[in-house]
Amino acid sequence: MSTHHDPHNGQQVTRREAMRRGVLGTAGMLAASGMRSRVFAEEKTPEQEIAELKAARDEAARAKAKDKPKIKSVIQIFLWGGMSHNDTWDPKPDSGWDYTGQFDKVVDTNIDGIQLSDLFPQLAQQADKYSLIRGMTHGFGGHERAAYLMQTGHRPGGQLSYPSMGAMFTYFKRDEYQGLLPPYIVMLQAAGRFSEEGFLGPAYKPFATGGDPNAERFEVQGIINPGISDGRQRARRELLDRTNLLGHGLSEVADMAAVEEAKERAYGLILGSGREVFNLHNEPVAIRDRYGRNTFGQQCLAARRMVEAGVLYITISFPGGWDTHGNHFPTMRRQCPWLDQGLATLLSDLSDRGLLDTTLVWCSGEFGRTPQVDWAPPWNGGRHHYPHVFCPLVAGGGLKGGHVIGGTDEKGEKVIERPVYPADLMGTFYLLAGIDAAAELPNPLGLEARVLDPEKEEMESTGLLEEIM
Repeated sequence: MSTHHDPHNGQQVTRREAMRRGVLGTAGMLAASGMRSRVFAEEKTPEQEIAELKAARDEAARAKAKDKPKIKSVIQIFLWGGMSHNDTWDPKPDSGWDYTGQFDKVVDTNIDGIQLSDLFPQLAQQADKYSLIRGMTHGFGGHERAAYLMQTGHRPGGQLSYPSMGAMFTYFKRDEYQGLLPPYIVMLQAAGRFSEEGFLGPAYKPFATGGDPNAERFEVQGIINPGISDGRQRARRELLDRTNLLGHGLSEVADMAAVEEAKERAYGLILGSGREVFNLHNEPVAIRDRYGRNTFGQQCLAARRMVEAGVLYITISFPGGWDTHGNHFPTMRRQCPWLDQGLATLLSDLSDRGLLDTTLVWCSGEFGRTPQVDWAPPWNGGRHHYPHVFCPLVAGGGLKGGHVIGGTDEKGEKVIERPVYPADLMGTFYLLAGIDAAAELPNPLGLEARVLDPEKEEMESTGLLEEIM
């Protein structure tokens, strides 16, 4: 049986034991909900206990999902590089200087018992709108592999490159999508270091805006260019189309046809009325100021406008990233206020406009950062990659706010209550979107492939997040 090594206490923890701890952690809750069963009435093997408790919780989650509005849009805020959980949404103020460094202060939220780092005063007042997954964990410490796992729900490796969740949404909602813009948009550029469309092909590749929404003009790449009038822009597009001999000559080739179709849809729609979605001057000055006059704040505002325009999936790649091996504390002092203001305003604005119930907002990096600060040169107060614990924030889309799932030890080094794995998180999202996570997918190799397949992928899934549904 495969094991995980715990570097902090020297023990070997089996996958089965990790699952057992996670599932048994909510057994009391299930019993209190009237779900006490024969699991506790007769002797069971550990595998049977896990399977029955997991099945009971997943069935409860599916029952709840039937009565919830389906997710219509998703805003994913990708904190690429990996944000420290200790310094943000799972603070450990009493863990000592080697763990807190300069950040040993916390702020109470508007939910009793939940505290954040004091770098997040605005999010603290919105805690009733979101939940925190403090038990998030996986075992991949490299950026590329961890990002792939957190974007697709599948372990890296194997013969197939799986699509991201954004591509999956586009695939399953393609027949019903009637929006003005491409259904899957990334701002400002993809940061996952993998092919987001995977084996689904170029028709499901996201449209990357480029540009900067905080600039005087949001210059969406290839669409809104500096110093070029709309008429000249259209003339350029027409000239490019006339000279695209390769595209026309290979129009019968499936892959090339898909590329051309996706390109024409993107440019045709955005050069029409859909382009106004990117014109943030249409917003009152007070609203723009409220989001923050910085790139991230204006990305959040643009994302809200895309939701109003019906875009299915929007990914915001946080500008600058969170890969803070060095210069950690100055970077956090600069970026956390941007994240705090932009995200808090986004949640409040979506809620005020009646959009939060059907818009999922999730914010996470590919992993966390080491709880213990590395004070030695050349890092001089840095934090390194740490996949064992991190803390996504989830809101809207039928999920409850004001809750915490999972818990960590006094230093934030280990998950000690309700571990949550990527398949648990993404499986919950798919359920609330009405997407069958067990659905089979076509692929060029003709292999068996599903939206999610935790057992086949040997992921330590403990089940859907019934606690916040």
